[in-house]
Amino acid sequence: MMSNTQDLWNLTALFKNKESLQNAIAESIEKAKAFEESYKDKIASLTPTNFYQSLQNYEKICEELSRVMTYAFLCFASNTKEGAFYAECEMQINKAQESLLFFDLEFNALDSALQECFIQNAKEYRYYLELLSKDSKYQLSLQEETILLKMQPVGVDSFKRLFDEHLSHLRFNISLNGAQKEVGEEEVLSLLYDKEREVRKMAQESLSAGLKQNLDLLTYIYNVVRKDLKITTQLRKYANLEESRHLDNQTTQKSVDSMVNTINANVGIVEEYYTLKAKILGLETLYDYDRYAPLPCKEEAEFNYQDSKAIVLKTFEDFSPKFYAIAQRAFKEGWVDSHPRENKRGGAFSHSAVPSAHPYLMLNHTNRRRDVFTMAHELGHTIHQTLSYRVGYLNADTPLTTAETASVFAEMLLFEKMKENLSKEQKIELYAGKLEDVFATLFRQNVFTNFERLVHQKEGELSSEELSNLWQEENQKMFGKSVVLTPNYRLWWSYIPHFIHTPFYCYAYSYGQLLVFALFGVYRRNKADFVAKYEEFLSLGGSKSPKELVGIFGLDIESDDFWNIGMNEVRLLLEGLKGLL
Repeated sequence: MMSNTQDLWNLTALFKNKESLQNAIAESIEKAKAFEESYKDKIASLTPTNFYQSLQNYEKICEELSRVMTYAFLCFASNTKEGAFYAECEMQINKAQESLLFFDLEFNALDSALQECFIQNAKEYRYYLELLSKDSKYQLSLQEETILLKMQPVGVDSFKRLFDEHLSHLRFNISLNGAQKEVGEEEVLSLLYDKEREVRKMAQESLSAGLKQNLDLLTYIYNVVRKDLKITTQLRKYANLEESRHLDNQTTQKSVDSMVNTINANVGIVEEYYTLKAKILGLETLYDYDRYAPLPCKEEAEFNYQDSKAIVLKTFEDFSPKFYAIAQRAFKEGWVDSHPRENKRGGAFSHSAVPSAHPYLMLNHTNRRRDVFTMAHELGHTIHQTLSYRVGYLNADTPLTTAETASVFAEMLLFEKMKENLSKEQKIELYAGKLEDVFATLFRQNVFTNFERLVHQKEGELSSEELSNLWQEENQKMFGKSVVLTPNYRLWWSYIPHFIHTPFYCYAYSYGQLLVFALFGVYRRNKADFVAKYEEFLSLGGSKSPKELVGIFGLDIESDDFWNIGMNEVRLLLEGLKGLL
């Protein structure tokens, strides 16, 4: 029987301790220097076989460097007071990376015929090199790339670190059951799901008050990020501010615009749902702090950590033996850090680490239903990352557009599992919760994209007031007349980490969500045939293009009708809820 105790990471799969890590850093620096001495200014003279061997060597060194930074990052994520250690590791690893910079640059400077010859004979690295060659026109000189790399720790990355550390140290004053206490961001946000309206309102006011006190700093950090994106776009001659993200995601501006426009055209689904929710709750007016209010249910469920693990594991077991085995290992072998604590980073993620180790999964479990879905979501990532190890370090990484596929699909599997044997009242609550999760992943992330497009198109620094106005306007478009957004809500752009860490990251969530709804429709029609194809899809990692991967299921991501397939699935969910009322 599983224990309800907390899970903590066991980092020994990476390094036994910090001393062994320091030894590995020293060895990696020497290996990188030796690689540089062997191949710098010599790539053009290599035979295809020798080039292939150099690529294998390059991959091994890159994986060793990533292993170090994975360990340093996980130390920092579990205790943000480890920022100095993380920064020191980054500085040392940058020394090794300097010795590797020439490789990509020299490859992209090759005569096109020789470059194509190398690509054709690169076996498993073929797609990786094809992508690399596409980046050639955005690369700077070796000297310029070296300067940028050296300046990275004191450039925009330092402001990203400042954002993380500052947010993790913020404390918000709340009052529960007559007692005053200070809590972190995750815990105050979790209170927005409380059944009591006054508790939700109190949490909203507390979060807003804390953000308001720090708004000048958070605004300044965001303006630095905006400037960095514009400078980078100009230096590398990207067509627009979004192009670098689309290249990373291996998609096109046309595809993204089509998706964004489709979602914008269907925000009536959100308005219809929240109008319905206000009636169910018996509220004349729904305010922003009511969005996540649980529906009245006599059999309210709290999902402690043990219960959550049990249902998620059962979900994977019923779908695929491979999925179940990986999820079991994650809990048994120290892949998971499960609960909130002081100085721990907020949110949740699954870090892919390196193929010679295993992924590491961070949760901040607070016994809510949404925490169960978060667990399934992140384990979906973990399973995807583990399966993709078979194609090696350079090929394992997937673009964000398909990286979210396994995570959101896992949520759909969990939804189907959880609604089994539920009463009508419980099904209504579950459907409502699922729709709200979909809105968060699909429509809300699209609002983030609309907001970012407006913010980054503006010239000069933006004031807190200007940012807050844009945020409020874009969010109100999604809710229409169904939800009143209070003045407090205007500040909530300021705690969103993706705006700081990775501009235009968020549309990938919407992309992945709609893709999953289409795949889930295929799964329902032919479950037996689907699982093997899906496991192959995930196992290929980033070694094939998203178009090729989706083609395994007979779908075309460039079809004009593609996004509406997924949107129709969202409408079916809403109709399913209405059918229960």
